[in-house]
Amino acid sequence: MANISLRSVRDADVSGKRVLLRTSLNVPIAADGSVGDQFRLQKDIATIELLAGKGAKIVLVGYIGREGGTLEPVAKALQALIPSIPVTFTTTPAADVGGEVATLKEGTCLMLENIRKEPGEEKNDPALAASLAKLADVFVDDAFPEAHRAYASNVGVASLLPAYAGLLLEEEVARLSDALVPPAQSLAIVGGAKFETKQPLLEKLLTVYPHILLGGALANDLLKARGMPVGESLTSDAPVPEDLAGDERILMPDDVRVQGETVRVAHTADVHADDHIVDIGTLTEVAWSKQIEDSEFVLWNGPMGVYEKGFVDGTDVLAKALVESNTKAVIGGGDTAAALSKFTFDPARIFVSTGGGAMLEFLANGGTLPALEVLKK
Repeated sequence: MANISLRSVRDADVSGKRVLLRTSLNVPIAADGSVGDQFRLQKDIATIELLAGKGAKIVLVGYIGREGGTLEPVAKALQALIPSIPVTFTTTPAADVGGEVATLKEGTCLMLENIRKEPGEEKNDPALAASLAKLADVFVDDAFPEAHRAYASNVGVASLLPAYAGLLLEEEVARLSDALVPPAQSLAIVGGAKFETKQPLLEKLLTVYPHILLGGALANDLLKARGMPVGESLTSDAPVPEDLAGDERILMPDDVRVQGETVRVAHTADVHADDHIVDIGTLTEVAWSKQIEDSEFVLWNGPMGVYEKGFVDGTDVLAKALVESNTKAVIGGGDTAAALSKFTFDPARIFVSTGGGAMLEFLANGGTLPALEVLKK
């Protein structure tokens, strides 16, 4: 494992103290106002239970969405998941909520409103960080999905209080660090879109993985760079660097599903001018499933097709192959996690990260992220 050692919440003296817990509350809200996917909330529970069990007074901080929505339904969902630990919710701004925090009893939680409603959050404003720090004696960061961003509620406040990593953040770092030093017989699978954002990751992975299977719109970019027809498929604006385009360790689909007048499977050389590539093909599914089964370890981030438009077959077939194998794996990205969630698997063997962008940057940067740097021993 890569040598990344963080100050741990396990070692923090929190008995009777106010603890500001930065956690990941950014979950999808369904049409009826309920929380649609509780995966991240479920991963929050271990640290909350640890703190509550030690008699901490917990102030929960997080955000939801980008449109200034409310965390009230998230507080209700969290309360249902941990009925033995009282969770209350407040809309009072951070600068004025001190009175409510002062009335907190040991082993209970107060969830603050969406921290993105505070204009200084994403600017790592010192004044907001100071307001948050006044609410607590100890700071615990358990929000890996935001660890690649320097916000007032993670990096800013960590410099003002005794600061520790939560249990989930520790687990994320440990399991993703394994992916930085994989065994010899390992495989990386990368999908999704925006080649320019994934390029640093690909370059890093090529230093430690024998092969990368490339799917999604990323594969369209490389197919185009290698002179193959991609029709009207989604591609990035930036050209693929020649060294990556010519690297034979990056493996392309042999066949793809294309959408023209109908959806059909075609060899990659037989994509028509008006076709859109929407997924990997059936021959590729079989070949890549076999590669997964033959690997000791798999790192996978991103879907193989246009998952949000229903082209899920390639991703789901590879997910099934992984679940049915004995291969250890680290998985990240919302669509990839959604594919895995259709199956039952041992989380000790297959780790699903809570962070998409944070996972990519952690791997590309060799384990360095702004919110981790302030927690290192």
